[in-house]
Amino acid sequence: MLTPGDDYPLHQTPEPIAFAGTDRNFYDRYFFNGMSLDGSFFFAIAFGIYPQLDIMDGAFSVVVDGKQHILRVSKRMNGDRLNLTVGPLSIEIVQPLKTLRIRLAPNDGALSADITLQTRHDPIEEPRFTRRIGTRAFMDYTRLTQNGAWSGWIGVGGTKVTLNPAEHFGTRDRSWGVRPVGKSDSQPPAQGAFSQFFWLWTPANFADHVVFCHTNDDAHGRPWNRRAVVEGANGANLPAIEFEDVTPSYTWRPKSRRIDTLKVQMKSHEGDAELRFKTGAHFYMQGIGYTHPEWGHGMDHGPLEVAHEVLDLAGVNDADQRLLHIQAVAPAELEFGGRVHKGVGVVEQLFVGPHAGTGMTGALDPLP
Repeated sequence: MLTPGDDYPLHQTPEPIAFAGTDRNFYDRYFFNGMSLDGSFFFAIAFGIYPQLDIMDGAFSVVVDGKQHILRVSKRMNGDRLNLTVGPLSIEIVQPLKTLRIRLAPNDGALSADITLQTRHDPIEEPRFTRRIGTRAFMDYTRLTQNGAWSGWIGVGGTKVTLNPAEHFGTRDRSWGVRPVGKSDSQPPAQGAFSQFFWLWTPANFADHVVFCHTNDDAHGRPWNRRAVVEGANGANLPAIEFEDVTPSYTWRPKSRRIDTLKVQMKSHEGDAELRFKTGAHFYMQGIGYTHPEWGHGMDHGPLEVAHEVLDLAGVNDADQRLLHIQAVAPAELEFGGRVHKGVGVVEQLFVGPHAGTGMTGALDPLP
């Protein structure tokens, strides 16, 4: 099956570009978020390609004035992975790893946009994520991450928000490999579905620095995938510093699995740093497909489908297990190089099952 992608010298197997191995869970995804410095305005975008399912989908979601506005799109892509347009939503790679443009054409919902992300540094490659349930690969993927600054505009109803690169920062990632996508497996692993997952991801932007820190822990609180990096931004003369000893500590919102404050102590032979967050408003990742029962990533909605939703955040049950996965907008402090740098970032959280390091027990039991 030949497609326009075959005219590019990107083949890594004897197959046409339309074919991606034999694992039906193979995916290729873009993620973006952006926020104002005071956290009053936040948006996120997901855009996924699922070659074995022949599906391309995406979502654009904005939090402003106490509401989370959501647009979802899905199409059957007929093998063409380079046509990064689904209904009104499109992605343009203006300059790879440097400049990306996202457009949301006027549609029958409240959201529209024309925004550009200018990255602030070279990409960070996170360690390969490989996790099995018994003999079954649950996930096996690679991700690159970059922080950047936004320009352009986002329309919400009759209001247009102008993004200024001096005031609107964010993070983008690209991941590809294997994750559960589409419909649930009709024959799950003999050991059952995953019952423990501790995920914390905390990219942050500062005037002259960017920080990346994440951890995936097992039930004993031991990290099976963890990395922390500080790098110079906007041409600052600071190479990426990798921290070998990374220790997060937490305080929690009462009777929940939500982080209130986070402190990460990072040590290396090149020096030490401390990253601190005080979490604020919650962005529900279900708004861009994560854990959504109907609009999960890779679900088939026919040749083309566009849907809209608005969450009134004042009425949301934050303890609803369907809304476990969040990004909490957070002012950030980085103590590094003899100074305290102030910035902004997110504290992404998905905590399922026990975790000895925090005292979590059961599947979803809240902390005291």
